[in-house]
Parts: sequence; structure tokens; C-alpha cells
Amino acid sequence: MTSHSEPQIGGDIALRFALARESATREILHVISRSRDDEKPVFDAILENAARLCDAPMASLNLLDEQGTRLVLRAHWGTPLDHFEAGVTEWSLDGSSAPSQAVRERRIVHIEDFVETDAYKSGDPVRVNAVEKEGIRTFLAVPLMRNGEAVGCIALFRREVSPFDDRHVDLVETFAAQAVIAIDNARLLDELQTRQRELSDSLEHQTATSEILLLIASSRTEIEPVLQTVAETACRICDAYDAVITLRDGDWLQLAAHFGPIPFDVEGIPIGGKHTTSRAVLEGRPVHVDDILTVVDEYPDAARLAERTGWRSVLAVPLMRDGLAIGAIGMRRVEPRAFTQKQIQFAQTFADQAVIAIENVRLFNELQTRTEELRELNAELESRVEAQVDELERLGRLRRFLSPQVADAVMSSGDEKLLGSHRALIAVLFCDIRGFTAFCEMAEPEETIEVLQTYHEEMGKLINDHGAGVDHRSGDGIMVIFNDPLPCDDPAADALRMALAMRERMSSLCDGWRRLGHKLGFGVGISLGYATVGIVGSEGRYDYTASGTAVNLAARLCDEAANGEILLSPRAYTAVEGEFKVESLGERNLKGIHAPVEIFRVTS
Repeated sequence: MTSHSEPQIGGDIALRFALARESATREILHVISRSRDDEKPVFDAILENAARLCDAPMASLNLLDEQGTRLVLRAHWGTPLDHFEAGVTEWSLDGSSAPSQAVRERRIVHIEDFVETDAYKSGDPVRVNAVEKEGIRTFLAVPLMRNGEAVGCIALFRREVSPFDDRHVDLVETFAAQAVIAIDNARLLDELQTRQRELSDSLEHQTATSEILLLIASSRTEIEPVLQTVAETACRICDAYDAVITLRDGDWLQLAAHFGPIPFDVEGIPIGGKHTTSRAVLEGRPVHVDDILTVVDEYPDAARLAERTGWRSVLAVPLMRDGLAIGAIGMRRVEPRAFTQKQIQFAQTFADQAVIAIENVRLFNELQTRTEELRELNAELESRVEAQVDELERLGRLRRFLSPQVADAVMSSGDEKLLGSHRALIAVLFCDIRGFTAFCEMAEPEETIEVLQTYHEEMGKLINDHGAGVDHRSGDGIMVIFNDPLPCDDPAADALRMALAMRERMSSLCDGWRRLGHKLGFGVGISLGYATVGIVGSEGRYDYTASGTAVNLAARLCDEAANGEILLSPRAYTAVEGEFKVESLGERNLKGIHAPVEIFRVTS
């Protein structure tokens, strides 16, 4: 009776532990799903379940700081330790503590008895304190691993010598992985929210910029409304309490616009004075002070004004024209709170817009007598923009059916007439895969697509590398034209050199396909002759192609070519015979060709 009951009891314990573990895992995952922006509730749930299931009086979770040199306590559950209550919540990664060792060495540290460790026996103060003051005997530290690196650890201890078994270690490893998920969730959500804020700020800035530019365009004779709008917008976008725009008048900066509750109760700011705005104008750079009352010796004029009117932080950005400051835009806050780098950039944008507005009014006043000239200039600019838009549209259309080199050449020439229908001496190359039809009948659709995709990618690279003018692709068939619309000195030889490169690459590809059970080959036909070349099609469906006997002959030679063969027409052979080794295969009757044609095969 006893021999049967003992396994049953052990099995019951294992079953209860497995059920408790499953319940804890569900609970933690539920907390993770509800706390995407805050990992603390997840940490608390993990530690509570870890301590309870592992029979530990306390569990803690530590994370590396941003510098990666210290472990920082982020959460704990259970009986607190004395050093926690004393405010000791950070430990050096190079220290002798078990959590530091686990993170440093990226492994689980399981100490069955602190008293038996070398650190305790040698009097290490951390280990001695843990045993004699905190009562820790058995300790388990499991690192939190992300992409092979430890970012923190979970630690549990027992006050009696009682090693954690494999179930407990495996459980804590699972909890550690869930803690990493919570950390990543919070980090990703924070990044997303930061990006959304940046996008919102950027959109608000762009909207404000557009509004100011529209106002500039409509206020060519008055500067005051524009500067006032710039001040109001800068104050709002940069989260300031007020904004002041001053313009240079001799040795003084005089008020031009002001928005906000902080009074500007001075007649002007001397450029030679010790003021933040003066410094910005003199040095032609932004001056940013987090708290003006901490730099009284450097900016006494500004400090006195701040004490009288009640502001602390200041940002002064010069209005630069042709390398010289003609004024400044200043923004203030009543509390010592620094402006962000993004806000400083926005302020520089508003300063540039203020300069644009000032210049716009000045130029308009100077050029009133040249109104017609300005109209012509505006018309010219509009025409130029339209021409650029047309050019981009033309380039887009051309790139849809011409190679990048050809499209660029047409755009550079500025004349699309060369794409019109005309007669030209061209070399035409046709190639396709031998046995492709039979392969398609036997292979799976996915295999067919993969082979065809690889074939076109590799052949497309060679076509681009050899400077072909135009290529057309249909299934496994490819037609390539040389000497139109881009001229070349030796079109037949260029076509043959590309064919040899294609054959070499296809030999390697076919070897690979053959090992997969696909019996495929490659054949090429090349002809040289006159053909009608140009654009055909209707709006939105253009193509640049060639037609004529030379094209038909290249296609028939390709059909005639066996695996690995490159066949040439008589005229193509004549053009390359001094440069390549070619042999005659005799005359053959080709479909669609009225008379027998002597065919030549490239041998090397």
C-alpha cells in the first residue's frame, strides 16, 4: 500500500505545481497585456508569483542603468531587507554580489549556502552582511536576457539552507523572459509615443510655418503684422511664456513685436551691454540660459531685468541676414526650465522667417517701380517649376519602359523625338530557358515563380552592366536591343559579350536547379540588321520596341539554339568574326523567314 501511495503523492505535488505555474503565467501575461506603458505592475506580479511558488521570503528585480555599470533595484516583493530600508538600491556591476555576477557572466547563479562560499570565508563584507545581518543562506539569481545580453536579473533567497530545485529555476527563467517582454513593450510604446509627439510637433511647426509664409506673401508693405504673428507662433510652438522680437537700430535693439504676459519695460537693449540678446546679436549664434539668476556675473543686465519682471529661463536667437545679425527673437519662461534642442531649432526657423518678412518688405518697397519686372520674374519661376514638374513626369514615364541610362540620356538631350518611330541598325538578342514549358507542367507554382524570379534578376543585372538600350521580358523570354536609342560602336560584339556573360551565369544557375531535380538549359540568338524602332502604345501603356526581319531572325535563332548555344545571323557573324571564334552550322529553314539562312555558332 505504501509503495503505491508515495509516487502518487509526488505526482500530486508536481501536478499542483504545474497548475500553479500555468495560472501564474496566465496572470502575468494578462498584466503584460494591460500594462504596455508601465512595466512595474508586471514586475510586481512576477516577483509575487516567483516568491510564492519558489517558497522564498522575498524576490527582487534589478535592471542595468543606462551606462551599463550599475544594477538598480526596480521592484521587490516580500520581507524587505535592511539595506533596502536604508536606501541602498544600487550595486556596482563589478561587485561581488550574486546578482552582479549573474548579469556580468550572463548565467544563472545558484548558491546553496552562502556560509560555504569563498567570499564569506574570506570576509567579503557584502557576503558577510548578507549572512549575518540579513540571514540569507540559499540564493538564486537569474539574468534577464535580451539578444544574448543580460539587462538585469531576478533574485530570490531562503533563510535556511534549502537549494532551489530545477522546477524553481526553470520557473524563474520563464518569469525573467516575461519581464524582458514587459520591458520591451514599455520601451517600444515609449518610442512610439515619442515619435508621435515628434510628428505632432513637426506637423504643428510645419502648419505654423506655412501660415507665416502665407502672411508674408500677403503683407509685402507691412512688417508689423508678420513679426507679431511670428512672436505669437514662436511662443506657442516653443512653449514659452513670452516672445520678443527686436531689430537693430544703430547701437541699440529696439522692440518690434511682443507677445506674452511678461512685461518688456525697457526702451531698448544696448548691443554692447551684458544681455543675452546682445550676446546673440554680437556673436551671431543662439544664447540659451537655463536660469538667468545663476549667471548674474556674465549677464548682469539681463539678470536685473529678470528680477524686476519675474522670468528665469531665456533663449535668444539672432536674425541673420548675409552673415550679419539685424535683430533677435527672444523667448522667456518664468521658471528655470531649459528649452529643448528641437525648440531651439524651431526658434531658428522662426528667426529665419522674420528675416524673410523683413527682406520681403524692404525689397518690395525698393522695387515698386519694377512691378512688371517682378511679375515677369514670378512668371518665369512658375514656368520653371512647371517645367521641372513636366521633366519629372517625363522621366517617370520613360523609366517605366526604358533602362535608367536611356531615360537619363533622353532627359539630358531634352528631345524625345529620338524615341519616335525610325529606322536604325540594331543588334537584337533573344534568350530563354530551355525546357521551361515542361518544367512548368511538372513543377509546383511556387517553384516556377522562384526560378523565373531568380532568372530575371540575374539577367537584369547583366543587361544593366552591359549598357543595353532596351529590354523586354515575357515569361522566360527576354529581348534586348543594342545601338538604339543609345548608340554604341560595336552593337553585335556588345550583344555577344553580354550573351557570353549570360551563358556563364545561367550555367551556374542551371547546375543549382539540376540538383533540385529541374532539368533546365539556356539558349541565345543574336542578329544584326535594320529595323523599325520607337515608342508604341497609348496613354499610360507605352512601350519602346523594334520590329522587322532582324528582330524575327534573332527570335528564330533563339528557338533554334540548343542548351548552351549562342547562334548568330550571317551579318552578326561578319561583325564579330575577327574577335570571337565562330563556326558555321550550315543553312537552315527558319519559321517565318522566306529563304534558308546560314547559322553560326559561337565556340569560345
